[in-house]
Amino acid sequence: MGGVPASRISQFDMGNLQSDFQVTLTLKVKNRVQVRHTAIEAGRIAANKLLSGEAGVANYHLKVRAYPHVVLRENKLATGAGADRVSSGMRRAFGKTVGTAARLERNQAIYTVYVPADKVTVAKTALWKAAMKLPSPCYVDVECGQEFVK
Repeated sequence: MGGVPASRISQFDMGNLQSDFQVTLTLKVKNRVQVRHTAIEAGRIAANKLLSGEAGVANYHLKVRAYPHVVLRENKLATGAGADRVSSGMRRAFGKTVGTAARLERNQAIYTVYVPADKVTVAKTALWKAAMKLPSPCYVDVECGQEFVK
């Protein structure tokens, strides 16, 4: 098969990793989908940029929950003059590795954000911006800590 291409996801945990926050927001997909590693990284960058700018680095913990382990292959065909004599078309077409992807089931989590109660709207906006980078409709699931519920 050759080698597995390196994943573009540079970090899986960002922000304040030591504190316990009251509210947990999770971005989940609505459909079964295959998400490329570049899309996961683009969503991570969008969410992290908004959270660090508006909430502050000490007021959130962003976690990437999906790992791209499926290897994607592509059978590149020759183009141009004389291509029909050079290439063999789809005969023995296994393809070369071009990237990796994460296969997600319905309602599976991609990103999770832990924030204090006063930063919930910022976290929702950040997850919404991350969802715009993904190929499936998504929704945000909000959970509150036990001491926060009255």
